[in-house]
Amino acid sequence: MKRILVIFTGGTIGSKAEGKSINVHDSGSYALLEAYRNTDEVRKDVELSTLEPLNLLSENLTTEDWRTLAVAIRNADPGSYDGLIVTHGSDTLAYSAAMFSYLFAGGGVPIVFTASNYPIADRRANGLRNLAGAIDFVVEEALPGVFAVYENDRGEMLVYLGTRLAQCESFTDQFRSPYDLPYGVMEKRRFVWRDDVRNPRPDTLLGRLKVELSAPLPWEPENLSLDDSVLYIRPYPGLNYSLYDWSGRKPSAILHDLHHSGTATALPGGPYSLPAFIERCKAHGIDVYMSPLKDASAALYASSHALIEAGGVFLEGIGMEAALTKLIAVYGLASNAEQARTWMTEATFAYEKMGSGVDSEGAGTDEN
Repeated sequence: MKRILVIFTGGTIGSKAEGKSINVHDSGSYALLEAYRNTDEVRKDVELSTLEPLNLLSENLTTEDWRTLAVAIRNADPGSYDGLIVTHGSDTLAYSAAMFSYLFAGGGVPIVFTASNYPIADRRANGLRNLAGAIDFVVEEALPGVFAVYENDRGEMLVYLGTRLAQCESFTDQFRSPYDLPYGVMEKRRFVWRDDVRNPRPDTLLGRLKVELSAPLPWEPENLSLDDSVLYIRPYPGLNYSLYDWSGRKPSAILHDLHHSGTATALPGGPYSLPAFIERCKAHGIDVYMSPLKDASAALYASSHALIEAGGVFLEGIGMEAALTKLIAVYGLASNAEQARTWMTEATFAYEKMGSGVDSEGAGTDEN
């Protein structure tokens, strides 16, 4: 008999619709589990336990809520279960999956995030199928790490690595991953790995249990700190950097998104100049990182070189959601800014990097 802990956090998968309003409901999460037990998908070889440390719509999620959830998971003793499933709102699921990949890097059991596109009572909802797929993944595969399981609009039950999930799209309600490359798919209730050089082989994940793991970000329940002063900026024509004023509280670090070609405005000066903004941030002791960038060793546009010369740091091969959550975790847990910079640029966790031949549990190996 497999033992799985189902952790409720609210979200659409734990919500109820009343008229034209959708909100979390005290009984919504448990109604999900009761509905699963009444489906043909229910497994008789699984014992499900429950925990509800949060009950909110995921758009209202804060770093303090992440802390609450992380401490609840740590205190629940994950190793005493065959796996954990976190039901979550779709709006911020990609961020949470990445965050918990960093906080629980090196964990020995699967932690699987899942969600629903509509409240469970809605006939269009995929939440029950997603829950069933997550349970099947835990029972049949038992791969260690953090994952997300979600059915797409073609009826495919896709499995993603937690650090390789992009935010749910506004118009399609679909999740994607860099290169449109999920980790695999559930077929006939079994996991089928997506064979690609950029995906770590399942036996690589299992092998992590037999070797000494690279140290994950160190934290204990009593000292877990996540930095809410990280700022994210997305480029667009006419972005006026003079609107950012550090006369009050300043950010500890900035993640500046990039256009698909790895560029952003590189005017030599003035309010629209990112190089000038980076230099101003440096004068205030603010680190500026830039992502995503596929390959820093490839030929770069002159504008990209200008950003580097100004002091910006490219985070290569990592998606925006993973880069942002890593910054929040690293700048909260590092003992000083220099250690934070080292962790951001030299330490890799949870297969965050998409480049071929790069093992995200130890940069530079060929295990991927």
